[in-house]
Amino acid sequence: MATQTTPRPFRLWSLLAGSIIINTGSSFVWPLTTIYVHEYLHRPLTTAGFVIFLNCLFSLFGNMMGGQLFDHWRPVRTIILGIALNICTTGLLIGWHTWPIYPVLLMLTGFGNGMIYTCINGFATEIPGRKPSYVFNLLYFTSSLGVVFGTLVVGYVLELGIGYIFAAACSMYALFMLIALRNYRGHALRKGSRSAAKTPRGPLRLNIQVVMVLITIFTVWCFYEQWDSNLSAYMISRHLSVRAYSSVWTVNAVVIILVQPVLTYLDSWFNDHLHGRLYTGLLLLAGSFVLLIGANSYWQFISAMIILSLGEVSAMPAVATFVSRFAPVGSSGRYQGLVQAASSGGRALGPMTGAFIIQNYSYRLLFILAVSLQVVVCAAFALSNRLARNNKVK
Repeated sequence: MATQTTPRPFRLWSLLAGSIIINTGSSFVWPLTTIYVHEYLHRPLTTAGFVIFLNCLFSLFGNMMGGQLFDHWRPVRTIILGIALNICTTGLLIGWHTWPIYPVLLMLTGFGNGMIYTCINGFATEIPGRKPSYVFNLLYFTSSLGVVFGTLVVGYVLELGIGYIFAAACSMYALFMLIALRNYRGHALRKGSRSAAKTPRGPLRLNIQVVMVLITIFTVWCFYEQWDSNLSAYMISRHLSVRAYSSVWTVNAVVIILVQPVLTYLDSWFNDHLHGRLYTGLLLLAGSFVLLIGANSYWQFISAMIILSLGEVSAMPAVATFVSRFAPVGSSGRYQGLVQAASSGGRALGPMTGAFIIQNYSYRLLFILAVSLQVVVCAAFALSNRLARNNKVK
């Protein structure tokens, strides 16, 4: 008589290990995009910006596709499909990174990353015995560690040749594939969280609170990306070195690594005060640009980054937690896909929008708009929560 295999509980450590690996692997690739397109492929900076835009756009498409497949197909098979795609694309990039093959393969890599990140967030909402807020806090910590590892190593690996960068990235995706095949398959998610027969079909019906938080996170990422793109030129124009700019990101990583464990330890309290955590983080993100309006010295930029990092570590994981509260049974993948898509959309449009404002007006106007628009969307988000609470009382 055949015995029925009992699914094993999905282990949190395997998800966190995957998060570190995927973020390390992707951090080998994205920091070099502008430098590689401009310096190695001899294309204009505007072309490099457009390549980044396409990469983020395809990441958005991957977010949406990953969410659909996570809910309506098989979650584990979906993440394996995304990993397999990126093993193929980075493997091809090892020996095939000329123009225009490079941007095409980079777009496909973005698509695969979009699927993977959405699945990771989807799994985070369904791990038995763990609150989503707790898991999202840990995931943000591990993703930051991965970015630190990747960006620290990439400079040394680049000296060996650009092909070694893509080989390192490919090896990270291959390692993640081994973990997924060995530790993800056959595991059980939260009991009752997934039923194919009851999985909602058709378009999602989002309430105003979810819509507003998605608009808010899209706006935040539009301006956050100025630090990744246009702030380097601004700091250099203030007679600061490239090394000074890179050290600013070291401060970002240090703040996240120091503060995130505290937030995780106090997760229950912050989970009970989720709205306050979100508003505080969003206002800190906006407030960091206030310092940039008149920034000239190195320490002013460092201070702005510290405030930005505190806002980031407070707000970003909390957004995923907030949205997960509204996701119906069987729709966690699509809801987390929307969070990732809003972030990808902001990352895609941010550098181009910022460059347009700088070119036609000034950095000062960009920073003023960053403060104003982020405060406005935060206020609108708070208003939507208040209205929803008042309607619930009635």
